[in-house]
Amino acid sequence: MVYLKSEKEIEKMYASGQLVREVLDRLGEIVAVGMTTADLDAEAQRIAHERGAACLFKGYPGPGGPFPGAICASVNEEVVHGIPSSRELQDGDIISVDFGILLDGWCGDSARTFCVGDVPAETRKLVDVTRHSLDMATALAQPGGRWSEVATAMSDYIRSQGFSVIEQYVGHGIGEEMHEEPQVPNYVSPELRRRDILLEPGLVLAIEPMVNMGTKRCRTLRDGWTVVTADGKPSAHWEHTIAITETGVRVLTA
Repeated sequence: MVYLKSEKEIEKMYASGQLVREVLDRLGEIVAVGMTTADLDAEAQRIAHERGAACLFKGYPGPGGPFPGAICASVNEEVVHGIPSSRELQDGDIISVDFGILLDGWCGDSARTFCVGDVPAETRKLVDVTRHSLDMATALAQPGGRWSEVATAMSDYIRSQGFSVIEQYVGHGIGEEMHEEPQVPNYVSPELRRRDILLEPGLVLAIEPMVNMGTKRCRTLRDGWTVVTADGKPSAHWEHTIAITETGVRVLTA
């Protein structure tokens, strides 16, 4: 069941989203060659705890056991769910940081891909195309529309740039729980055509395009969490939490 949010509830989610934005802004300021992904995780936890927020990902159950980090830190060919560690970032890396919190009973969730040092041009293009596809989605997701229209525009654009859209992982509804209905794919499938999503006021979604430089296929490492591209080529990930309102789209994590 899809739960529509009231204006008051969306306002609470905006507060959560703004704290997520603040944390990602801070991580973008400090990410650098030689920093470890554990350093980024510690900074995210510090800010969240100082503001009275719980980190949604930490302890989240999964096939690899409870997730150990506050952020998902996915480097280069790692797509999503990368575990923070003592791994040092190298010149030319990209790192996708996904972060979510629970504040006053409401969730916020967002992701960005950061470039570290001198990143190859084609990899920078991957990051830029992924971010632009998210910007397209937030602009097109207008009240009264259908998600299939947005997903078509996103996937057509991404493929026109020579990249592939991941189909194994999708966005989601969000509210008092991190993962709510509906599932929000970044491409159009027969299932989406059968059960399209009406973009109606009160709908809150976490939109998160995940884009690969090579094949769309992915696999999960033995840790049970880290998802990597099947061909070892880089992947990028951007995400916003948005609310559909009577007058348009409100990006809660911008």
